[in-house]
Amino acid sequence: MFDLLYKNISRHIHLSEEEFQQFSVPFTLKEYKKKEIVLKEGEHCLFEGFVLEGCFKVYFLNEDGLEQTLYFAVKEWWITDLDSLINNVPSTLNIEALEDSKVLMISRKDKENLYETMPQTEKLFRIMNQKSSAALQRRILSLMSKTADKRYLDFLEKYPTLEQRITQQQVAAYLGISHEFLSKIRKKTTLKK
Repeated sequence: MFDLLYKNISRHIHLSEEEFQQFSVPFTLKEYKKKEIVLKEGEHCLFEGFVLEGCFKVYFLNEDGLEQTLYFAVKEWWITDLDSLINNVPSTLNIEALEDSKVLMISRKDKENLYETMPQTEKLFRIMNQKSSAALQRRILSLMSKTADKRYLDFLEKYPTLEQRITQQQVAAYLGISHEFLSKIRKKTTLKK
């Protein structure tokens, strides 16, 4: 269960076996059923979660009440609302399981304790937050500068197996387009192959 977590953090810092044992103690395994809500807008996010299996969507509702998906979290991705977690403000995001899923969760309090007892974990989470910020910046630039066709192709590249696992409505919410427009793009893309 912790092998994936070890592999993930080893990309950023080195921990001995003993250090990793200490690091992994505060993580708890949580299982979520399909459509189960992990975080609801307005709640305070008090966790970060490492996805072991399954899929989540992290989204918000726009002024018209339509879903806008910020990202999908699949195996070896992290889920949280960073703004809520870091600034202790109500969440603007929702996190929902799209499949039966398993996540290793760590609370904000336990994470802060790790910073005190294992200073190298502060470096780990700093690097992860920087990478997350860079990914969100790329996502914003993509939404602002690329055509829907190009965003769809980028989606397929970023999430190669996800389109078969989620609904077209969910893909459209990620791309920021209507379901009908996505159908046209998919048809065009299929004809080009």
